Amino acid sequence: MEFVQERITTLHDFGRGSPPAVDPALAETAVVVPMTDRDHASLAAERVFSQLERVDPAVVFVPVRAPAQRIDDFETWLSSFDLSLQVLWCNAPAVERTLESVGLDDGFGKGHDVWLALGPATERASYVVVHDADASSFESDHVRRLLAPLTMEYSFAKGYYARVENDRLYGRLVRLFYEPLVRALEAHHDAAIVSYLCAIRYALAGEFAMTADLARTVRAPRSWGLELGVLGDAFAAAGFDGSAQVDLGHHEHDHRAVAGETGLEGMSRRVGETLFHVLADHGVRPTYDELSQAYLAAGRRLVSQYRTDAQFNGLSYDASAEYAQLERYVTAIEAPGPDRRLPTWETVDLSPDDVLTVATDWT
Repeated sequence: MEFVQERITTLHDFGRGSPPAVDPALAETAVVVPMTDRDHASLAAERVFSQLERVDPAVVFVPVRAPAQRIDDFETWLSSFDLSLQVLWCNAPAVERTLESVGLDDGFGKGHDVWLALGPATERASYVVVHDADASSFESDHVRRLLAPLTMEYSFAKGYYARVENDRLYGRLVRLFYEPLVRALEAHHDAAIVSYLCAIRYALAGEFAMTADLARTVRAPRSWGLELGVLGDAFAAAGFDGSAQVDLGHHEHDHRAVAGETGLEGMSRRVGETLFHVLADHGVRPTYDELSQAYLAAGRRLVSQYRTDAQFNGLSYDASAEYAQLERYVTAIEAPGPDRRLPTWETVDLSPDDVLTVATDWT
């Protein structure tokens, strides 16, 4: 336990009970829980929705990416929870046609699905909380903790937590790709956006909250990288003074393989691409060859520190495997391709009602 503040307000769990009462705000809160076919009726998702019953927000939007033959199963299962809940079928043919009609059919993924839900969510609520469905450690207090800063005059709140499971350190992408990368950037760029990103304790956490006004300004990347895209827009809208981060304790999530486009290696490319677009928004354009070398140096220092921390806590630690991951992730440090972030809900030629109509009618 510690009480250190970052440049943005950092709210700790000192073990003294629940955060300030937020029940009035819950009546104005939409929770967004993105899901894919593999999450259907999983133990982790079961826990998430069971815990949400204890919070009872105004509405829960569940953007689902699943085959046509499975969407009815999702609807049936999710309707068993005592929640005001709306399923959105994100890859419904009608959704794809509607997006194509406004030029937004180029790519899909988690960011795309959360973005679809943000439009209707901001119409129904004053606050939006986003939470992953694969967190087997989810507690109802997570929603209250994320929401609390929004009732205290902040407009954005980001969750952070420890990823320790099965006697080893996880959170590999944030530990071994993001953290050494932003440290390398900080050594060569004194831009405010870099300082902001360095102050975030768990940038890739899928748990965050924002006012509806801020949610309307989010330009979500279509696939991986949503969390960094949100951070970039949160910095622009809320800045240091309007942002907070909240201690959510220990989290246990699903784990991915490292290699391949569907593993952490592929995710690093999408995350890196989004990060470099966010930096470019604020005039930061690194020299990628130099940044790659600085990243590897920062990563090697961190691996040494992680090894010591693991030993201190009696955890197993494979330093050679972690060094090998650095070599995989360094290939993601390159000039980004075209910016394919989705437009803000303030500017898109599409209404939330349009989305609800096409994403909820699969008869």
